Amino acid sequence: MKPKIGIIPGDPSGIGPELIARLLADTDVREKADLLLIGDRHVFEQGQAVAGESHAMIETDASQGDWTKLDGLALHAMDTIEADHIQVAEVTEAGGASVLRTLDQALSFAQNGVIDAIVFGPFNKASMHKARIGHDDELHYMAEKLGVTNYISELNTLDGIWTSRVTSHIALRDVADTISEERVNEAVHLIHNTLRRSGLKRPRISVAAINPHAGDGGNFGTEEIDILEPAVKKLAATQMAVDGPWPSDTVFLKAVAKEIDAVVTMYHDQGQIALKLLGFDRGVTVQGGLPFPVATPAHGTAFDIAGQGSADVGATKAAFDIACNMVTHWDR
Repeated sequence: MKPKIGIIPGDPSGIGPELIARLLADTDVREKADLLLIGDRHVFEQGQAVAGESHAMIETDASQGDWTKLDGLALHAMDTIEADHIQVAEVTEAGGASVLRTLDQALSFAQNGVIDAIVFGPFNKASMHKARIGHDDELHYMAEKLGVTNYISELNTLDGIWTSRVTSHIALRDVADTISEERVNEAVHLIHNTLRRSGLKRPRISVAAINPHAGDGGNFGTEEIDILEPAVKKLAATQMAVDGPWPSDTVFLKAVAKEIDAVVTMYHDQGQIALKLLGFDRGVTVQGGLPFPVATPAHGTAFDIAGQGSADVGATKAAFDIACNMVTHWDR
């Protein structure tokens, strides 16, 4: 059976609706999965107009009956934002509220088996904060909505290289005090399990150091000696393919050389800078730790090019492919 993928357009002020229109124009996408669009008809139509595409959408109440039997592209139509409230390339409360309402609906559908996974166009965190998201980011918002209490973290991937984080959206001054053996253990297990659900039988994982030269034997900090080395040794003793800590200015060379599949980083920019330099328009964010796959392009709403018809669909297509692949391997 095909994966059932729910698609929401993201912030209507950004490039998300255009990206979804370009994604739907790919015949491989339509053949690979059953697609359910979730959101305002006019938002999807706006994206199609910008992209120069036209897709017939059949409105349905996806909570009633089998929407996959429709002879066409299914749309669970919502009214989350008035057309004249969309301000292209601007941070707005209305845009953030639209995102949260469509996300809530997609989460409900995924919880109830209406869809298997969610792919969303880019969100704008400033807009969501204007709409009172109540969390630092969408992952923690989703976790609360779903009642998830286990370890969660954004995972990023590009061309087969994956990263997870021991800390994420916190101040850099707080990173060292937040790192612990328990958090390293959780971050390694999360990316190990996610990669298995992506089809890898035995993921190869390297843990990045926090200090220059991995602490240089304690000369530049002792977190490697006190926390990271003991954590890695305990994980390796369970027969996981994990090593480190490696200096963060060289560990990604191992990843590019395909010697490893994933890097566990200590803080947000440690992995993000590396991946975005390798391919800003191809990176994908996977919301790790949720009970079903959720993926999105990593590049953001790109207000600088919103409405211009020039958005690159590469990362959105990669997010879609990863979501489909994870549905197929989810029970591993």
